[in-house]
Amino acid sequence: MQSPKRQSENERTYKDLSPSQFRENATRAIQWISDYFGTIDQYPVLSRIRPGEIKSRLPSSPPGQPESFEKILSDFENIIVPGITHWNHPRFMAYFSITGSGPGIIGEMLSGALNVNAMLWKTSPAATELEDVVLDWLRQMVGLPATFEGIINDTASVSSLCAMAAAREAAGLDIREKGLAGRDDLPRLRFYTSIEAHSSIEKAAIVLGLGQQGLQKIPTDNAFRMDADVLRQRVEADLEQGIKPIGVIATLGTTSTTSIDPINEIAAICEKHALWLHVDAAYAGAAAILPEIRTRFSGWKKADSIVINPHKWLFTPIDCSVLYCRKSEILKGAFSLVPEYLRTSEGDEVKNYMDYGVALGRRFRALKLWMIIRTLGISGITDAIREHISFADRLKKLILQNPDFELLAPVPFSTLVFRFTPGTMSNIAEPQNVEASLEKLNAMLLERINQTGKVFLSHTKLAGKFGIRIAIGNLKTRWDDIELVWEIVQQQARELTLVNQASAN
Repeated sequence: MQSPKRQSENERTYKDLSPSQFRENATRAIQWISDYFGTIDQYPVLSRIRPGEIKSRLPSSPPGQPESFEKILSDFENIIVPGITHWNHPRFMAYFSITGSGPGIIGEMLSGALNVNAMLWKTSPAATELEDVVLDWLRQMVGLPATFEGIINDTASVSSLCAMAAAREAAGLDIREKGLAGRDDLPRLRFYTSIEAHSSIEKAAIVLGLGQQGLQKIPTDNAFRMDADVLRQRVEADLEQGIKPIGVIATLGTTSTTSIDPINEIAAICEKHALWLHVDAAYAGAAAILPEIRTRFSGWKKADSIVINPHKWLFTPIDCSVLYCRKSEILKGAFSLVPEYLRTSEGDEVKNYMDYGVALGRRFRALKLWMIIRTLGISGITDAIREHISFADRLKKLILQNPDFELLAPVPFSTLVFRFTPGTMSNIAEPQNVEASLEKLNAMLLERINQTGKVFLSHTKLAGKFGIRIAIGNLKTRWDDIELVWEIVQQQARELTLVNQASAN
């Protein structure tokens, strides 16, 4: 039987965009992106939109008829973009500065076109096998042994949740089948982490059924690192009280200060008591690519699991979080559940990533990471991270040279925490109120800095002290951006001092 004649594009009826329409519209979008990157430093970094303003400019009901892409792109520029805080801006230095790099964005476009669900090897072999390869590349780049196998999740919150679920599975309490509720054969279970750990660790304890009381927060030393001696004491005290410790979450690069917990000491405690050790290196893990600072990662090879976020300091568009596990069979044991409709003939010959985490549907995230590593190479990535650390060191020296500012924490990577401590403070506050006055002053200073539109910084609190954070990590950031930020900080501090002096008089 003769096959039907292939229809030409003009003869075919498309419910989607036709290839020529797609090409035309995509070209416009790419041109917009290209122009955006060329002028990004002209945008206010922090959106100045007030709550509800975007919603008020959008229709309350969906369009009944198709609208032109030209109109949609116009609304994108005029309604959506003003409500964007520009994370790709070279002077976005709040939270953790991130980069959606060019090759990563192209990878996202291609991934969107392929529209792969990477749940099974069979559903797209290339997605699974590329993820295997690119995560092994990254493992080699950061110096982890081959015993670690990786999986890509969306965020570190999910990666750490999965690691803690594996720790619960490793405890051998039959929780996967019997659960936690209504059992009189289970003691209280407990994880341990520092008071500086990311909030997602506490949230994971809640999700896993241990509750907030199932997470013991360990105090830190004067460099905001977990106190291993206190950890040891708490674990031993819990054992004496019939509480069962099951894991420790150490942090290599804490959120507020990027401090490094004493991993070797913590690992020794975990080994002694058969506890799972998870290392949260979501931010700092990428920096292990630098040979000259590899010693800062001493001990992390002893971990059972490690999380590194390429979307933080490996220039990958959000989201992309890598969970490495030294005992992947336990991780699989915690999550694998295969209904008949997902069984395939390949069996154990292949890896099905759906077996190693919460999600069944999985985006093809490995593609963008692969394109970034190939485009920049180890040398390009190394040079960029090294430069960011160098910028932070130079800025640290400038802060220390100014007597009106105080550095609040060590700077092991490229994030700084400082505060404004003017000598005039004694004239505008009672001695017993100085700390409260400093917090109010620095909160006002931060607001003034961000209102300039030229930079976006965030804050934290360390031992009760309000600090301003500068996080350096964007590929587009240059030293003149850092100098401008520091000039703005000092200028706004001077102006704020004058305002306070005037009000005091």
